[in-house]
Amino acid sequence: MAEPRRGISARTAILALIPLVLLVGLVAWLFSDGAEGLFATDLPPIEAIEVLRHVLDEDVIHLDVVNSGPDPTTIAQVMVRGAFWYHEVIPTRELKPLQTARVTIPFPWNEGEPIEVVLLTSTGLTFDYEIEVATTTPGITVSAVSRFAMLGLFVGVIPVALGLTWFPFLRRLGNRGLGFLIHLTVGLLAFLVIEAMFEGVEAAHELPAIYHPKALLVLGFAGAWALLTGLQLRNSSGGGGAPSNGVRMAWLVALGIGIHNLGEGLAIGSAYVLGELTLGALLVIGFTLHNATEGIAIVSPILRQPGAQLSRLVGLGALAGAPTILGCWIGAFTYSRFWALLFLGIGAGAIVQVITAILGGRALRDTLAPLNLAGMLVGYLVMYGTGLLVGAV
Repeated sequence: MAEPRRGISARTAILALIPLVLLVGLVAWLFSDGAEGLFATDLPPIEAIEVLRHVLDEDVIHLDVVNSGPDPTTIAQVMVRGAFWYHEVIPTRELKPLQTARVTIPFPWNEGEPIEVVLLTSTGLTFDYEIEVATTTPGITVSAVSRFAMLGLFVGVIPVALGLTWFPFLRRLGNRGLGFLIHLTVGLLAFLVIEAMFEGVEAAHELPAIYHPKALLVLGFAGAWALLTGLQLRNSSGGGGAPSNGVRMAWLVALGIGIHNLGEGLAIGSAYVLGELTLGALLVIGFTLHNATEGIAIVSPILRQPGAQLSRLVGLGALAGAPTILGCWIGAFTYSRFWALLFLGIGAGAIVQVITAILGGRALRDTLAPLNLAGMLVGYLVMYGTGLLVGAV
């Protein structure tokens, strides 16, 4: 006999809140003027200024900066190419920890040339920032929005749609062929996870340490995995037969790939804005080749499912490919290394959840069959091979 549920009494709630109230009070006191003596020191302040993003308009340089150190700092002077230059700092020159500001420098820069900027604090410390290739930052105009939408279309939507055209052929495969294909999907997704995590670790070194970038990467990874796992368990507990399970799996695969492709769009958009045109072109070619193979991963769970397949395929392709367009827009117009790192973690966590869902529904003996192991290896090698083609372009 199940024990009846009882609500929490007012006294129990008060007892639970007392430690929290005391903790909040302690933290508030530590940040108040009364605790200044605890942190008093004769050592010089620790200053750190990071440039989060630059924007180049005609004869004007904008730098979005953040105080990434533990102590307040003041931007006193700005040097451009070795000479002191007039500038404005909005909203204030005095920056508290984690406070951001925009430094505006009227400077007649030339297209395609590098620009070296030095920020000097009131204590004499200098912080260098280099714009490798000067190019006008695109504004939010119809032309720019359309251009980056076309990039996302060609990188994400069209390649995934081309991969979905394998569907009629794949439906003719037997059970052994289908098992091989499903495990090939696992290999494809495993490559994306490894790629995303290595990119995330690399990107973590570029984000100011005050943001705890590695913890942010893990937060995105664990949060996406936990959320999708909860959704899957909730849906599976609702009943339904095998067909609906296959359809749900296809949507999960498309969602995981879509989040990953959002990160790809961020990389492409930011590369073009930062003037790295060669890198941007290589990313377009490489991601196009990668995404053409992702269609196979999306359709493999529904090869045995009846119903109106065309509309379902269109929806799956849009979910997997369209986020690339959104990523290109974000990367081009409002790029942030903080959000880029978080989305790398989210994309990796989502894909890991998809892999565990695929393998969790199959017996270990089936997964370890030689043909299926070969499928995983082939899937990984396909993605690795397309990556090698990028370097050969």
